[in-house]
Amino acid sequence: MGNINVKKVETKCEMNDFVELAGRLYADCPYYVPDLDMDVRETFDPKKNAGLEYSDIQPFIAYDEEGKAVGRIAGIINHRANEKWHTRNVRFGFIEFVDDTEVSAALLNAVEQWGRERGMDCIQGPMGIFDFDKEGMLMEDYDQLGSMITIYNHPYYPRHMEALGYEKEVDWVQVSIEIPQEVPSKYARVSALSKEMFGLRVKKLTNADVSRRGYGQKIFRLLNMAYAPLFGYTELSDKQVDMYVKRYFPLIDKQMLPVIEDEKGELVGVAVTMGSLSAALRKSKGKLLPFGWFHLLRALKWKREEKAELLLIAVHPDYQGMGVNALFFDDLIPIYNKYHFRCAETGPQLEDNVRELTQWKPLNPSFGKRRRCWKKKL
Repeated sequence: MGNINVKKVETKCEMNDFVELAGRLYADCPYYVPDLDMDVRETFDPKKNAGLEYSDIQPFIAYDEEGKAVGRIAGIINHRANEKWHTRNVRFGFIEFVDDTEVSAALLNAVEQWGRERGMDCIQGPMGIFDFDKEGMLMEDYDQLGSMITIYNHPYYPRHMEALGYEKEVDWVQVSIEIPQEVPSKYARVSALSKEMFGLRVKKLTNADVSRRGYGQKIFRLLNMAYAPLFGYTELSDKQVDMYVKRYFPLIDKQMLPVIEDEKGELVGVAVTMGSLSAALRKSKGKLLPFGWFHLLRALKWKREEKAELLLIAVHPDYQGMGVNALFFDDLIPIYNKYHFRCAETGPQLEDNVRELTQWKPLNPSFGKRRRCWKKKL
């Protein structure tokens, strides 16, 4: 299209351009939180990303007439998701571009064409291979710091999507709370009743529980069950579960990962939370070497940031509405105060997931950082 040349990423040099583009586009933005370069590269490596067992992925890079990288995008076809939801969707992710509709149009056109060639009839995104990947284009609150699990983008991105004929499919919002000094009375009361009436209890995991007693796998089986009805969700394979457990669970302070068991010892709820790494990732500039690892380790172990990240909360369908969430808050609030967290923020929550959003009411939540999944018929 015009003077823009969109190429499939096939060489090491092109992949370097793909990875490094975001850092250049947001070099002067104090709210952008970079991905680790190694995580981006491993997304496209079948040896590192078990999700590629049932998905196709193709990165593209856009160059201007002078050979400068001005945009990037990845086309994704999750065959398991299409089978589950009876769709023929091609997803786009990793989208970044300068403020030029010729660039954004060329990038999206490349994925549209790639999808058509493979029998797809609709394009949607930004999404990843899996629901726990980053998804949703930021629509507001561009003056707030991003997080390690969410997309940040410039304000002009949504304008481009509308101009190119894309429309809303779903929106997500994030929930922010100030950490109270005491557990709200409603949570304390419901927590006590749940323990008494249903025999529920909070268990704190050890590294041995995760590595040798199978709790990592149990947690992801519960996540698969609880999240199954949600938009776009596909269940993690055993290989993906093993990958996530090995890669991420060693980083999480187990005091901030309460699980709920019933009187038979069956897992019925889990809250995966951790301290924010936003400032540390900004200092690292997306690189572990030479000193990026130090900033991340410091934030994890020695000098925590002021915000806690509520990454994932799941409750077994049979126990929803029985006070399991109250047990989480009853347990976590004293720990957050001990660690001197001032606030906490969830990951993106579907705006129509009323049950999920109303559970925060006793904590006087604020809702913001709206994100959108766009769609367009091919």
